Order: sequence, then C-alpha cells, then structure tokens
Amino acid sequence: MHIALFPNMIKKTSGEIAQQIAAFLKKRNAHVYAEDEVADEIDAAYLSSISPDKIDYIISLGGDGTILRVIQRHPELTAPLMAINFGGLGFMADIPIQETYQSLENLLADKIVISERMMMAGKTEDNRTCYAVNDIIFHRAENPSLIEISIFVDDIYLNTYCADGIIVATPSGSTAYSMAAGGPILTPNLKAFVITPICPHTTSNRPIVLLPSHQIRIEYISKLKPIEVTYDGFSSFQMKTGEKFYLSCAQKKFRLVNMLHHDFYSTLRSKLGWSGKLKADEI
Repeated sequence: MHIALFPNMIKKTSGEIAQQIAAFLKKRNAHVYAEDEVADEIDAAYLSSISPDKIDYIISLGGDGTILRVIQRHPELTAPLMAINFGGLGFMADIPIQETYQSLENLLADKIVISERMMMAGKTEDNRTCYAVNDIIFHRAENPSLIEISIFVDDIYLNTYCADGIIVATPSGSTAYSMAAGGPILTPNLKAFVITPICPHTTSNRPIVLLPSHQIRIEYISKLKPIEVTYDGFSSFQMKTGEKFYLSCAQKKFRLVNMLHHDFYSTLRSKLGWSGKLKADEI
C-alpha cells in the first residue's frame, strides 16, 4: 500500500506525530510518502518519486484547512483522503487525534467507508479555471461600500445582491463560511449549490439552494474597485466591473475516508454543541 502523508507543519506537534505515524505504517509494510520539503523530517520517501496514480490513500494531519490545502496544491492526487483532526471544528477532519492508531488499523484492514463529495468548477471569461471542495467567494475586498452582484441560473435572471459579497458553496462547504453567514447546513452526500449573501443590505435576500445541473453566471456590476474571488480560502484573483464568472458542478470528485462508527449527524452535534436530548420514552 502506498500512502501520502500531509502534516500541517505549523502545528507544533504535527511533524513529530507524522514521524510516528510513518513508522507505524512502515512496520505494517506500507510505503509512506510526503512532500519533498518535509519528507526527510518525518522519515518518509519523496512524493515526487512516485506517480500520483500509484498513491492508494492520502492522510492529512490538521483541520479542514489542511484538507483544502492538500487538494489545492496537489490536484493530481485523486486517492481517498483520511483526515486526522489537529485543528478546530473539523467537519471533514472528523477523526479525533486520540483515535489515530485505531483509525490507521481500520484503514489498513479496509474497515472504512469512502464518501464521494461534490466539487465545483469555476471559469473566467478568459477561460482560467479553478476547482473548489468548499466554496467560491466573491468579496468586496478594498471597496469601503457594499457591492452589487447579479446572478443568473441557466441564463435566467435570479437576483442582484447588494451586499459585502456572495458565497457559492457545496454541501461540504455549507458548514464553513456559508453557515457563518446564515446559510443552511446540507448533508455532504447531497449534490447541490447553496448561494449565500454576505451581510446583504436587504434582509429579505435569503440563501437559496440550487440543483447541481444548473449553470450559474456571476456578474460584478458595481462601478467600483475590483472585487476578490477566492476559492477554498487559498487562492484568489480580482474581478473587475462588468466581468463574468461561470460556475458548474465539476466532473471530478473528492473522496473522503470515514470510520464505520462515525456519522455526519453526531459530528454536527459535537462540533456545534447542540444540546438536545432524547426523552426517556423516545430511547
């Protein structure tokens, strides 16, 4: 088995634990690889020494941000990803650090579930493309006032939002910035877009959920400074007045490794601190 290991080296203990995990896996006859700049530090082989399609699994050590960094930096890797949570909320990185070695044993024994997550594809008018697991955000950036963004769905006018910006999220991204901006939570196995305005001037401008088959067109119409378009929080570019941006469901998918005893709803209760309890006669 060939495993690519991605520690978040900003975390103080991540490198040390990554080295321990690499040793654990190698004792069980797995081949472990890491990005070339950290491979020597954690006693792993160079990732550049193996063809991307030979990698069987990816393991990230961090939070959801580490997952997104791996996907954005290494689009050539398509293996399922197992995420051990060293971060904060961690809706995708839902394996607690204390379950690390049992989860690794489950992975090696194939006692896992692999869920397939929708990704978004974005394209500019000059055919620059990007892909996002979580969201693509259109933000006012250096503009001190609200901006106006018009949205069309399958060339049919939806609305013009006067707001700080717009979030277009996948179900995976519905528990990120979109949720903080008042958007709904979508179960991750859904295929859908959710469009959430950021601090809209008119409070009746509510989030809307769209089918994945829809083609979405975003137009920046304010005669102001360029706005910023950010995908998955890592890469961004400017969008000028009058420019258009196109969004659709990507053909490529993101595959996430889950443990058999984990489920999305228990993750929600745990991460969001929901306190509701079953009554005795409901158990």
